[in-house]
Amino acid sequence: MAETDKDDLIRIIEESDNEDIEIPTVIPLMPVRDVVIFTDMLLPLFIGREKSVHAVEESFEKDKFLFLAAQKDSNVENPGIDDIYKVGTVARILRMLKLPDGRIRALVQGVAKAKNVEYVRKRSFFKVKIELVDEDPETEVDLSIEALMRNVRENCEKILSLRGEFSSDINSVLESIETPGKLADLVASNLKLKVEDAQKVMELTDQIERLKTVNEFLTREVELSAMQAKIQSDVRDEISKSQRDYYLREQVRAIHKELGEFDEKTQEIDDYKKNIKKAKMHEEAEIEAFKQLKRLEQMHPDSSEASIVRTYLDWIVEIPWSKSTKDLLDIKRAKKKLDSDHYGLEDVKDRILEYLSVRKLNPDTKGSILCFVGPPGVGKTSLGRAIAKAMDRKFVRISLGGMHDEAEIRGHRRTYIGALPGRIIQGLKQCGSNNPVFMMDEIDKIGSDYRGDPSSALLEVLDPEQNDTFSDHYLNLHFDLSKVMFILTANHTDTIPTALLDRMEIINISGYTIEEKAIIAKKYLIPRQVQENGLKKNNLKLNKGSLTQVINEYTSESGVRNLERTIGKVCRKIARKIAEGDDKGYSIDNKELVKYLGPPIYINELDQEKSQVGLSTGLAWTQVGGEVLYVEVTLLPGKGEFIVTGQIGDVMQESARAAITYAKANLNKFGFESSFLDSHDIHIHVPAGAIPKDGPSAGIAIATSIISAITKVPVKRTVAMTGEITLRGRVLPIGGLKEKSLGAIRSGIKTIVIPEKNLKDLSDVPDNVKEKIDFIMVKDTIEVLEIALGKKFMKKIKS
Repeated sequence: MAETDKDDLIRIIEESDNEDIEIPTVIPLMPVRDVVIFTDMLLPLFIGREKSVHAVEESFEKDKFLFLAAQKDSNVENPGIDDIYKVGTVARILRMLKLPDGRIRALVQGVAKAKNVEYVRKRSFFKVKIELVDEDPETEVDLSIEALMRNVRENCEKILSLRGEFSSDINSVLESIETPGKLADLVASNLKLKVEDAQKVMELTDQIERLKTVNEFLTREVELSAMQAKIQSDVRDEISKSQRDYYLREQVRAIHKELGEFDEKTQEIDDYKKNIKKAKMHEEAEIEAFKQLKRLEQMHPDSSEASIVRTYLDWIVEIPWSKSTKDLLDIKRAKKKLDSDHYGLEDVKDRILEYLSVRKLNPDTKGSILCFVGPPGVGKTSLGRAIAKAMDRKFVRISLGGMHDEAEIRGHRRTYIGALPGRIIQGLKQCGSNNPVFMMDEIDKIGSDYRGDPSSALLEVLDPEQNDTFSDHYLNLHFDLSKVMFILTANHTDTIPTALLDRMEIINISGYTIEEKAIIAKKYLIPRQVQENGLKKNNLKLNKGSLTQVINEYTSESGVRNLERTIGKVCRKIARKIAEGDDKGYSIDNKELVKYLGPPIYINELDQEKSQVGLSTGLAWTQVGGEVLYVEVTLLPGKGEFIVTGQIGDVMQESARAAITYAKANLNKFGFESSFLDSHDIHIHVPAGAIPKDGPSAGIAIATSIISAITKVPVKRTVAMTGEITLRGRVLPIGGLKEKSLGAIRSGIKTIVIPEKNLKDLSDVPDNVKEKIDFIMVKDTIEVLEIALGKKFMKKIKS
């Protein structure tokens, strides 16, 4: 407050004490925002609202008295009668000036406290009838009141001292006020209280209570002012330190410049500039990189934010925006490389050579997205490496098994501590090329939870129409993935989301025959295990018979993973003998094999040593390839019920019901009374009860076992069958014929009965398998029974 204002305030207070002022009972009302005006308060006002302008003009033209009341909500532009407090202050307009923009500047002084009794006018402006609010009679100032007033004055001095605004003149003003009410009003008017708190003080008529309330607000303000002063002091010290550090760094920089040297920060900034230009990123990325570099230049090099920006710049300059490897487009040479690394798998090799041929004719073609589906150990992952090698491309592999967090694909946003790009961008940075062969293993084992759905994030990655603008959350920039050749692997497609499956080209890799496994072992597995175990070529020799025995009796799989482990076991035992000093060549035949590997692990089922009644052989297609599935049926005296055991699923349960219904419906045809099964219970059991089994292709095997148990005719042990059955006896087609035939040949099956509609699938079965197995196509269950049960059964039907 300026000195002239303080003199006016003292003079006005004195005048109001010595003069009687006549105030009209009806005067204009002007609502005021964000302030409560107390008596004796001198305040300049800027009036802009139309109603307020009219009220001031009306007042100034007459007696210059104006009733000022605070608004309850300062955001209300045109307050109504319910938006204005009833208790306010009668003020006198001392000066008024009309401004060119239509507003009014007025200097007002509070004269008396009053209450709005009635609204006389509401249209162009408010005019109200008022009653003066009488203060409670002044009490004698005793020691307690004097102490309270002194406490208020001292708190005022503390606040003003902390703010740097205290002076002797202000002290004189405070000391000159001797009544508690006037001291409370003066302090409250300068405390910057909230409107509701200031209104609460104004409406108190007891002077002592009013001063006590003001003292409470004042005490709180002292604490706030002390805290504010401390904060400002700390900030000032920090700014001073930062300015000093900056000044010293600039001096060091100038010294280095004069000496022809560069300081570390300047060198770092220059290196980033060179690397950004060298990266040849697209325009949007380059603008963002230079923007972040400018931020880094303005930061203290040791600040935490500088470290975050520096990490971001490191990523953005090291990503291969424009780095590509040149494809090997010599088709014949690429074919030789594929053949040298993998035996068989002609479908996959043909697809890769087709892709290279298209690339040769159209270099701008988009990347391909393949999905290898097959049981474990058939070489899906190693095939990806061979493809990269054949194309002369970099190879990147990530595993999606068990992944639950979407950020693993898209990256984390930079607001998180320790944020990083997703695995896609990490893999590209790791290989240093924007067109690698990118393999994603176990796509069928990806998960989702509250952190997001990674499979949904992969939709953009694996869509050739979208992935040229793939956006990583960490980079917040689009990156072109259209040049990448994505290869995915899975054991089956059932758990892959449909939308994701639609974006991939599925290539099934079924498994290997015994002959193929033997060739793979000779060409790849044995030489690799000999080398890994420190042996020489002449230290180990497995003849054809012993190798076939290893495949048949010590492994049972579609792939060759366990076969390689078993060969490795033989190599380790030979390595131990050589390490003990017995260095010679070891030729292992069938008899010697038991010494190294122990007794055979896999042998033919004992039940299949001879043909038996009620025992048939089905074929199953599992995640690990094709397998034989034995179905046992026994008839027991009972009430026509049936029992199913062996932990089979709902689909096989339905197949069993359909097979029983078929058997009951055709009892007369088999030479039995139609009520025969009403006095017998049927027990269907599928051995290996600890292993869950399900699927729609066991219908004819169950029906054959049931009818064999009824007619007492044994089922041929060398015949396996696969196909679903209907109530009318029709045989429906199945899937996985190639896998099932490979499983059958491992179990010594000679004949396989298949639905006639699966004739087209025989083209997928290897020729050497078709030479060893007789495939018989059937349309009806009677044909199945004729093949599986033989002449005895047919004689019973005819008789």
